[in-house]
Amino acid sequence: MRKLMLPALAGVLIAGLVPAVAAAQGGEAPGAPGAHPSWLPANKTGFGTARDRASNVWFTLQGGRMSEVYYPDLSTPSVRALDLVVTDGKSFATVDSSAKAQRVRRTDGLTYEQTITDDQHRWKLRKTYVTDPARASVLIDVDFVSLTGRPYQVYAVADPDLTNEGSDDSARTDGANAVSSDAKTAAALTAEPAFSRTSVGYSGSSDGITQLTKSFTLKEYATAAKGNVLLTGQTSADGVRSRDFTLSLGMGAKDSDALTNAKTSLRRGFADAARAYDRGWKQYLRQVKDTPSSLKTKQERDLYQASVLMLAASEDKLRQGALIASPSMPWRFGNNDPEWSPSGTYHLVWPRDLYQIATGLLAAGDRDAANRSVDYMFGTQQLPDGHLPQNSHVDGTPYWTSIQLDETALPIVLAQQLGRTDAKTWQGVRKAAEFLLSYKAENGHASPYSQQERWEEQDGYSPSTIAAVIAGLVCAADLAKANGAAADAKRYLDTADAFKAKLARWTVTTNGPLSKDPYFVRLTKDGDANNGTKYNLGNSSVTMDQRAVTDAGFLELVRLGIYRADDPVIRNSVKVTDADIAFTTPTGQFWHRYTKDGYGEKADGSPWDYTFPAESRTTFGRLWPLLAGERGEYDLAAGDRGTAAKRLRDLGRVSSSGDTMPEQVWDENAPSGQTGFPAGTPTASATPLAWTHAQYLRLAWSVEAGKVIEQPRVVRCHFLGC
Repeated sequence: MRKLMLPALAGVLIAGLVPAVAAAQGGEAPGAPGAHPSWLPANKTGFGTARDRASNVWFTLQGGRMSEVYYPDLSTPSVRALDLVVTDGKSFATVDSSAKAQRVRRTDGLTYEQTITDDQHRWKLRKTYVTDPARASVLIDVDFVSLTGRPYQVYAVADPDLTNEGSDDSARTDGANAVSSDAKTAAALTAEPAFSRTSVGYSGSSDGITQLTKSFTLKEYATAAKGNVLLTGQTSADGVRSRDFTLSLGMGAKDSDALTNAKTSLRRGFADAARAYDRGWKQYLRQVKDTPSSLKTKQERDLYQASVLMLAASEDKLRQGALIASPSMPWRFGNNDPEWSPSGTYHLVWPRDLYQIATGLLAAGDRDAANRSVDYMFGTQQLPDGHLPQNSHVDGTPYWTSIQLDETALPIVLAQQLGRTDAKTWQGVRKAAEFLLSYKAENGHASPYSQQERWEEQDGYSPSTIAAVIAGLVCAADLAKANGAAADAKRYLDTADAFKAKLARWTVTTNGPLSKDPYFVRLTKDGDANNGTKYNLGNSSVTMDQRAVTDAGFLELVRLGIYRADDPVIRNSVKVTDADIAFTTPTGQFWHRYTKDGYGEKADGSPWDYTFPAESRTTFGRLWPLLAGERGEYDLAAGDRGTAAKRLRDLGRVSSSGDTMPEQVWDENAPSGQTGFPAGTPTASATPLAWTHAQYLRLAWSVEAGKVIEQPRVVRCHFLGC
C-alpha cells in the first residue's frame, strides 16, 4: 500500500509544483511597486540625437552607461538608463558601468563610443551610440570580448521612467522583446541577434540587475504591473564564439509604436543608420562657419565642433526655437521626490540661456536657429502682460514663475541684432518693452528692480539685470523707429538714459569694505549702495552687508556697450572681484558666481540640497567656467587680445573626454580635503551646460575678430559713440 501511494503522491506533488514553477518563471514579477525612481547624476559625458526632425529622441551618457533618454520632446526624460550585466552564471555578475576602467569619446559628429574593461580583466566591451534618423529609436552597437577565453553571458537592462515619472509604468515580455508603457508613452527593448531570454521586474527586487548580482541567474517574469519597472534581455554574446550584437530602444506613444520603431531600426541595421546619422550632422556643419583660427589645437577645434553640434542638438524637434539649458537634473532636482516630480529643472527653456545659446549659434553661422529662437520667445513663451517666464517647458508652459527682468530684455536685444523689424516681432518687442517700463514689485520697488537677478536667488537692483534692461530699451527704441513708433522710441531711450544715470547710486558703493575706491556690488536690496543693508545669500550661506558681496555681473555693462572698459569704476570692480571670488586652478583662472556662493556640492562632495539651515555653510558654490568667457570678452573690450586668447584656452580645458562642458568645476576647497577632486575639473553639476558651450563659441569668434562680436552697435553708439 505504501509503495502504491508514493507514485501517486509524487504525481500530485509534481502536478502541483509545475504550475507554481511556471508561474514563477512566466507570471507577474514580485516586489511591486519597486524602489523609488530617481535620475542619474548630471555630469553627462555625451549627448546625441539625429539632425532629422523625424527622430524626436535624444540620449545622454553618464559614466559607463547610457543615461536619460528624452522622448517625445526635450522637456520629457522617459528612460533613466540602459546597463549591461556580465556574468559567468555561477560566481560573479558585474554591471558594466561600475568598472573603473572607462573611456568615452566622440568619434564623429554626435556619435559616441564607450570602452569599458572589467576590473578583474575578465572581459572588455565597446558600445557605440546613435539614433535612427528616420524614427524614435536609440541604437547601440556592442562588441564584447572575453579576456580569459571563457564564455560569459551578457544581459541588457533598460530602466524606463516614462513621461518623466518612473513610478507608474507597467511592463511585459513579447517573445524576444520587452516593452514598458504608461498612459502616454512606451519603450521597447529588442536586439539583433534576438534575445534568447527576456524578463521584466520591479526595481530593487525582481529586476534583472538585482537578480543577476544576487544569484547570477535570471528568472523570467512575463509582466509587471504599475510601478518602477525594468526590462531585461539576454544577448547572444559570450565573448568567445559570439561577440557582436545591436540593441534597439524604440520609443512611441503606445506599445505597438515603440516596438515597431525598435524592430524597424534593427532591420535597417546599425551601420546604415549610423551612416545616415553622421551624414545629417556633416551636412549641418557644411552650412555653418568653419572653425576659427583662434583655436590652435586639435582638441580645441574638436571641442568647438562639438559645441556647435550640442547647441544644435539642444533644440526641440516638435517646437522649433525651443533650446533647453541642459539635458540633466543635478543633485536634489533629480531625486523625483514629490516636490520635484515630474522633474523640471535644467531640461527647460530659460529665455536668458536661450539668448546665450542663440548668440553662440549666430556667432558660428547658424542665423536660422537664432531667428527661430526669437520667434519662439515672442511667439510661444511671452505672457500676455509682455514679460517672459523664468523658464518653461518646450511647449511654452511656464514652470518656475519668478520675474527676472533680464529675461524680458535680452530677447529684445537678440531681435534687434538680427534686424527683426517685421510687424509681428515688433508687437512682441513692444509688449516686452512696456513691461520693462511699468514693472513694479510687490514691495513697491519699480523697474529696473527685479524679483530675481540672473542667478535666480535674490531680488534687488542688480548691475547685470540693469545692463540688460538698459540695452533692451535702446534696442526696442531702434525697432520702434523702424516701425514708425517715434513716440515709443523716445520713451524707451529716455528711460534707458534715466536708468543709467541712477545706476551708480543703485549699485556702486563708495564706502564698502572691499576697496577704498568705488566698486559695483552684486546687488542692493534698497537701491542705495552705501547702505549697510544685510541679507542672507541663500543656499545655506551666510548673512552679509550688501556692500561686501560682489560678483562680475557688472561686466555686462561693458559687453553690451553701456560703459567703457577703461571706466575707473569698472576697472576697480575687476580688481575687487579678482581678489574676492577668483581662483587660479591648474586648468586656468575661473570665478565663483558671487561672494560665499552656496549653490554647489556639500563640503564632502556629496550632492547639493536646498534644505540646509541658513548660516550653516553646508553647501559650496564652485567655480563657473563660463565666467572666464565673460571675462575674456571684457579683456577684448579693454584691448587685451592676448589675455582673451588665454581665457579661451582655459575655457576649453574644462571639457570631458566626450567634449561636454560643465556648469561648475572644483575650486580651492577640495571636498573634505580629499584627493580625487582636482581643482579646475568638472563637478557633478549640469553637464553639458548649453550656456558654457555658447560662451566658448562666442569667445572663439570674438578673439578671432579682436572685438566683442555680440555687442549691439546701437547701444554702443548711443552711450559711447560710434
